[in-house]
Amino acid sequence: MKAFLAAVVAMVVITVAAPFALQQIGFSAADAGSGSAVRLD
Repeated sequence: MKAFLAAVVAMVVITVAAPFALQQIGFSAADAGSGSAVRLD
């Protein structure tokens, strides 16, 4: 049961922290989904 709770807590922490961390390093989904390498047929 402890391992399950630790896994759930880890998932919640990662889910909450990921957007902030990605924003800090300059990742943008808009930049990744547009540009010269993206084909829009």
